[in-house]
Amino acid sequence: MIPYGVGMDIGCRMSLSILHTPISYLDGARDKYEKALAEHTKFGMYETHKSHIDHEIFERDTFDLIPILRRLKGKAIKQMGSSGGGNHFVEFGEVEITEKDEQVGLPKGKYLGILSHSGSRGLGAEIAQYYSRVATEQCPLPKEAQNFAWLDLNTHLGLEYWTAMNLAGDYASACHDDIHRRLVRAVGGRVKARIENHHNFAWKEIHNGKEVIVHRKGATPANENELGMIPGSMTAKGFIVRGKGNPDSLNSASHGAGRAFSRGECRSLFTQNDIRKELKLKNVILMGGNAEEAPMAYKDINEVMNSQSELVDILGTFQPRIVRMDK
Repeated sequence: MIPYGVGMDIGCRMSLSILHTPISYLDGARDKYEKALAEHTKFGMYETHKSHIDHEIFERDTFDLIPILRRLKGKAIKQMGSSGGGNHFVEFGEVEITEKDEQVGLPKGKYLGILSHSGSRGLGAEIAQYYSRVATEQCPLPKEAQNFAWLDLNTHLGLEYWTAMNLAGDYASACHDDIHRRLVRAVGGRVKARIENHHNFAWKEIHNGKEVIVHRKGATPANENELGMIPGSMTAKGFIVRGKGNPDSLNSASHGAGRAFSRGECRSLFTQNDIRKELKLKNVILMGGNAEEAPMAYKDINEVMNSQSELVDILGTFQPRIVRMDK
């Protein structure tokens, strides 16, 4: 296992809830949806909810078996249901189902949706930092290759990291559950379908007849018939997909549009006025955000999807309408 290859935000994921709510409600009661995002989503290092649910994940003995997890449990409880900074977001938008799929279970048509992108918060970040450091100590490599330091899964430390990584992934999923629960409670409606997929993770899989560890950082699983969500930008459509299980990509697809410009380039290239013009053009309301995450920072998602037509089938789209990000 290569801790740095998994990434700092372990188990970062996309989560889409499709509600049985007419899409017209989003325009007709837009203030209500903006208020829900303002009051019931939290972002960054310091924003947390005042109340917390008793989630089953905190009953797991894994938190008590590994010292670093025992130390981080309090932080994990405090940050439950919150989102990170950077490119993490929570959005209300328009879901359009264009292809009928038994797993999605919805007829073709338009629906109101909630889409979130975030990971395992401080829990995952500190696990990643700690075991990346341990790996470099256990596996000395030349300076330019230090980030490829690994932990053997047949050793105590390797098994520790594997256990901690999986707990962080489950915690990230639990955070999304809490985010969506809070928003649905605030705006009303029933969830008719849920699609979730993650990256910044590692899986035990069989390839070419051999068990291997597959690290996916800028990629997400696209096994045959596996559902996923591939986002574009705060103004561009994302795509609901079904994996084809292409062995040439190790059953993987991209986890998003990907950046066309670095964060540093964005700060010098794009102004708030540029962003406002693009938001107005696409009829999107943005709460928070900054030039680093400008819509123009990202590649054309349509070109990205065309380039991976051998990896996934497209079942539908999600068009952002109200977007909340960190300030």
